[in-house]
Order: sequence, then C-alpha cells, then structure tokens
Amino acid sequence: MAIGLVLILLVVAVILLSIETISPDFIALGLLVVLVSAKILTVEEAFKGFGSEFIIMLAAVFVVGEALQQNGMVDLAAQRISRIQNFPTWALIGLITACSAGLSAFMNNTTVAAVLLTPVISIAKRVRISPSKLLMPMSFGALMGGTCTLIGTSTNIAGNAYLVKKGFASMTMFELLPIGLPLTIIGIVVMALGHRFIPARAAVAAESGFTERYEIRKYLSRMRVLTQSPLIGRSIFSLKLGQHEVRILKIERQGRDIFPDANTVIQDGDLLMIEGVQEDITALHKQGFELTSGSISDADLQSKSVRLVELLVEPTSELINRTLIEADFRKKYHITVLAIHRKNDNITDDIATVPLRTGDVLLGQGRVEDVALLQNSNDLIVLQEISDNTPFDMRKGLITLFLFFSAILLGSIEIGGKPILPLGISFLGAALLSIATGCITPENAYSSIDRRLLILIAGMTAFGIAMSNTGADKFLAQKVVEYLSPFGTLSVLAGFMILTIILTQPMSNAAAAMVVLPVAIETAKALAVNERTFAIAVIVSASVSMITPFEPCCILVSSAGQYKVRDFMKIGGILTLVFLIVMLILIPSIWSL
Repeated sequence: MAIGLVLILLVVAVILLSIETISPDFIALGLLVVLVSAKILTVEEAFKGFGSEFIIMLAAVFVVGEALQQNGMVDLAAQRISRIQNFPTWALIGLITACSAGLSAFMNNTTVAAVLLTPVISIAKRVRISPSKLLMPMSFGALMGGTCTLIGTSTNIAGNAYLVKKGFASMTMFELLPIGLPLTIIGIVVMALGHRFIPARAAVAAESGFTERYEIRKYLSRMRVLTQSPLIGRSIFSLKLGQHEVRILKIERQGRDIFPDANTVIQDGDLLMIEGVQEDITALHKQGFELTSGSISDADLQSKSVRLVELLVEPTSELINRTLIEADFRKKYHITVLAIHRKNDNITDDIATVPLRTGDVLLGQGRVEDVALLQNSNDLIVLQEISDNTPFDMRKGLITLFLFFSAILLGSIEIGGKPILPLGISFLGAALLSIATGCITPENAYSSIDRRLLILIAGMTAFGIAMSNTGADKFLAQKVVEYLSPFGTLSVLAGFMILTIILTQPMSNAAAAMVVLPVAIETAKALAVNERTFAIAVIVSASVSMITPFEPCCILVSSAGQYKVRDFMKIGGILTLVFLIVMLILIPSIWSL
C-alpha cells in the first residue's frame, strides 16, 4: 500500500514538474505534506534536508556568485571575451565554448549563459557571422563546465547531499573532474570541428532599431488632445485605456518631452505618442483625440533620462506563468512593456494578458535609474552592450574573488585525510565575509538565493527517504535488474543514464537526478556492485543532456539564435550520444564497479 502511494506520487510529481503549471517548490512541499500525513515520513525526516550542510553551501555559493557579478568581475570577463576577433570560425567557437565552460565550473551555468549572451552576439557582429553559430556552443559549454566541480551545478550539490544522507562519503570539490574535464574537452572539440553543422540563422541587424526589430512601428501613432476632450485634467494612469490595449508612451507639451508617470495629467494641446492597434486608435477619436502625421522611431521614445531596453525573463523568475497585469509589472518595475519576443515571433497584441515564459525578451521603456535597478533583479536580465567604460568596483571584485577561491582551497585541500574546513562552512564563511566587507548588501545577498531551488532539492531529498522507508526504491530496482541484468551490468548502468537524460527533458536536472538516484543505488546494491559508480553516472548524466532546448541555458539563447527544436535535437543529440559512450567507458574505470 505504502509503495503504491509513493509510486503514484512519483508519477504525479513527474507530470506536474513536466507541465510547469505549478511552481516546483510548491510541488515538493505538497509531496511532503502528503507523505507526512500518510505517516510514511516523520516530521523530522521531512524537514531534515532543509538543514543540510549542502543546502547552506548552495545558498552561500549563490551569494558569493552574486557578489562577483555585482562588482563587475563576470562582466569584466565578458568584456575581455567581446574583444575577440581575427579568429577562424572553428577556433572562435572552441574559445568561446572553453570560456563558458571555465566560468560555469565555479558559477551557476544559467548566470554564465545570461552574462555571455550579449558579448557573444557582439563578437558575431564584429566578425560578420551569424550569432547562432556561437550561441549554441556557448550554452553547451556552460552545461559541460558544470560537470567538473562539486559546485558547478545545483544537481551535483543535490546529488551529493543525498549520498551523504545515505551514509556515503561526501564528494570532494574536484572528484568529478576526471570525468567532467574529458567530457568538456571532447565537447569543445566536437563543437569546433563540427561547426559546419551548426545552423547559420540570419540575424536582424541591430541598426534597424527596436521599433523595427520588434515590429511595433505599425502600432505607433501620434494623437493631439483637442480642447473639447473630456479627458483633460485626468491622470494618465486613471484613463483605463487598457480596455483598448492602448499605451501612452510620451507626451510632447510646449516643446518639452514628458514620459508619463502616475502624476502626469492630460492637458489641452498635448501631442501623445501612443501604442495600439489601428481600430483602438481610431476609437479614441470619440474621446477628443486627433490623429496627426509623422513616423515614430527609437529616438522618439528615448531621451537622456528615458531609454528603451531589452529584458530577458530568467528561468528562476517569479514572473513565469504570470501576465504583466497579474505581476503588476509597471507599478513594480516602473517599466512600460511595448512588445514580447518569444522564440522567432514578436507578440504585440494584448501583451498585458500573455503569460510570460522563460527566455521571453521584453522590449521595455523606462527611466535610466529604474533600468539600473533591474541590474540586481532575480527576475529579469538587462540585455545591453558591455563597453570598455563599464564601471567595475575592482577592489570589491578582487576581495570577492579572493574569498571565493579561498573557500575552494579550504574545502578542497586535505590534511590527514580531511579538508581544512568542510565545504559548507568554507563557503558560508566566504558569503558572510562578502557581506561584512561590503562586497554585497544583506538585502542583495538574500535576494540572490534561489529559494525555490533550495526547497525543491530539500523536498526531493526527503522524497528519496520516503522511497527508501517504504521499499519503493527496492521494488523498482528489482524490476530494473529483472529486465536489464541479463544484458550485463554495463547495460543496467546505461539504462539509468538514458532514463536520467530522458527525465531531464521535461524536469529540472536536479529533480530528475533526485528521482533516479534512490533506484540506481538500490539496483547497484542488488547487483553487488559499487553503488557510488551508479550514483556518479546518474548525477553526471543529469547535467549533459542537450537534446532539447528546455534546459535554462539553452532557453536563454533559443530566441537570440533563432534556433528550432530540431537544431538542438540534431546537434545536442549527437553530443549527448558521444557523452554517453565516453561516460560508459570512463566512469566504471574511475569509480570501479
């Protein structure tokens, strides 16, 4: 009975995590409520994962990584990369992939992909090749680099936390390097030498301007307020023009340009710059508006204090699955959204009611100071060129770098068979010192932590305990052994690798690993082989799946590179197959069966 309930919950969890209608952290917490209510888990077992050393370590890594980014260290690296030129295409791809992999070995791979996105596009523009030739290798490099260290991905940290709870020795900082480094090198070589197979999609020239690239010029009109208009004296935001899907972007009044806010009121003779479909613009005639002539360009929508900006929706954003209205976007961020770019399409109609997705690029208009505030947002990434004049706080950046690598050394160097400091403590110390030295504020430190990911990892860890308590992991392991053991132990190992890769397509990598790990470990025990070998294979497999663009790193480049799903299936599929073969050869050799 208990086994059946756990297996049903497992299927339900996989389905819910796949369709993404409910936040993963709520799914994890819901599982805990059911498991405790059914007396499959005790309260202590349910919440034990939340106090894990590795949850604290992951949170600390988020804080130190955010401090590095805020002080310009990551942007500085991106700036140096953006200067690359005079390289043949294969060498350029290899170099960018290697840089991405190197950064992601020590930082969140999604952050690396987001930071490098604009510099890589700039490089492509400078050397006159399609950005799609470089963006896919860059995103794949970010995924590959994460397999090299314990802190390279949250999947590694989550998997290690589960191993420790099962009584295994903790992975060291560089235990995965003997498998991660060969995979990364092979991936770089394959991408560089096979660059002819990477699609070269035509990019829209940046010189064409935002209004043309987002296809909103045809929705922009100028209208003059006539003396008889009943709206004179009314606040802009009280006009409720949303029923017409009309937005007032600028007011020209007595030679002055006014970008409206909550205090702006309509006056007689105002010349309004409006965005809306023609039928709705025409309907405004009844409100005392007169259509005037003249085309509208980017320059008309910007000034010294107001600018147009592209905003990328992050994978961890709280905006996902919410509309602009539901998120109260304009009031929260003081940015007016003019259009949404999704994959290869521009959305310009009824954008206020469109649920946002990971990887959406929003064309926004806002004051310079409000755009600057978004640099520290965990919901949106500001896409902009990194110039040589970009300000960096070198002192704070170097302090953070010192603390970061000190934490790695203290947690990695062993004396008498034990590290100088446990990794969790060394990174927690680095995070606290980053705050104490002013490298990051306490507010930004807390906001940098992806709490939903921590809850998901802790919840799925507890779910693994539930599988063990009920014997569900043993039941599934018996079935795996029954069907695959006649083909040999390597076939069973390959089966778990493939299963993990399949599950990472609809689920997050960490969740997929946590679902498969309990069964893989029990199967290894039933086969009387090294359980750690199976665990490592599952953890690494969860990080090298590149078959579809649903991994956050790939989603971020999907729109900018104008990729199609089949592009990832073709190139990423070949790369994933190569990785599987390499892992099947190396993992049993390094972690002997």
